Amino acid sequence: MSISGARDQALGTRPDLAVRQAAGVIDRSHRGRIVVRGADRRTFLHALLTNDIAALESGGGCYATLLTPQGRMVADMLVFELGDVLLLDVDRSRTDVLLTKFDQLIFSEDVQLGDVSDAWGAIGVYGPAAAAITGGVLGELPGTARLSSFAQYQNERIEFRGDLVVAARADGLGVPGFVLFASRPTVPVLGEAILEAGAVLIDPATAELLRIEAGEPAFPVDMTEDTIPYEAGIETRAVSFTKGCFPGQEVLVRIRDRGHGRIAKKLVGLLIEGDEVPSRGDRVLAEDKELGHVTSAVWSPFVGKAIALGYVHRDASGPGSLVAIIHGEHRLTGAVTALPFVEAASVLS
Repeated sequence: MSISGARDQALGTRPDLAVRQAAGVIDRSHRGRIVVRGADRRTFLHALLTNDIAALESGGGCYATLLTPQGRMVADMLVFELGDVLLLDVDRSRTDVLLTKFDQLIFSEDVQLGDVSDAWGAIGVYGPAAAAITGGVLGELPGTARLSSFAQYQNERIEFRGDLVVAARADGLGVPGFVLFASRPTVPVLGEAILEAGAVLIDPATAELLRIEAGEPAFPVDMTEDTIPYEAGIETRAVSFTKGCFPGQEVLVRIRDRGHGRIAKKLVGLLIEGDEVPSRGDRVLAEDKELGHVTSAVWSPFVGKAIALGYVHRDASGPGSLVAIIHGEHRLTGAVTALPFVEAASVLS
């Protein structure tokens, strides 16, 4: 996007607090974007993804995953039905994998796939003022749905200075948010306009801080090809158990019905004492028994401690459970805590 970060930060405070209190903008062009065209696009993806794609109407969307028959994640994605095409927002490392898998499963269906990651970019605008600032920049007109009224994943094509922008509601980083898709040349112009309207620039480090404080797992950092949705706690958002069959459904149903949702390991929040921040992959122990590992960690100025996301055995996943984290030659003391680490409301109070 190459938006300038030289302007003074709004509110005269840390970028993370500015995002929590107003709005911030971040480049999302590094992610992958797949378009699925054709009359059978919804029914085709409905049979493959974990959420109800067939039910999507024009301007709707959802969060979904693609699983293996063993219930392990291939990728997660935001799915937007634009009315004549489905747009998938995915981690860039999964783009070719998804295109290959989808292509292998097209037989007689009217479905065409396309990778528009290089042609189209995207920015995210996050914070309680995101709708007002973004709506003002896009010049919402009478008859056009106001962004402030958008439901989660609702989307609409809006013209910006003669170019097409797809504006989609997609909360993230613990606050309300929007993803704006546009052609590569339009993205930096749009980003600069949103900054001029009062948003702050979110650098990758700040975005990572906000994400972890919000307890939001990311693929392929906190979720990998070995992860079952129940382990990461995303099943309520990503999985529909009423839509019919999809790869991995039997595994998830067995966990839900026979195991009552119990899994061997669970993604939890970890509060760490002292000044050191653990690293991804650091082992988590209790009474010298290995429980799991850290997936993401950062120092949180708001919490005043190092915080981490990590997997632990279900028997030690309850808030208050004491753990040790092996960080190099050091042994850090920590405790399991409920997520999120930071509630947006607590920042505004």
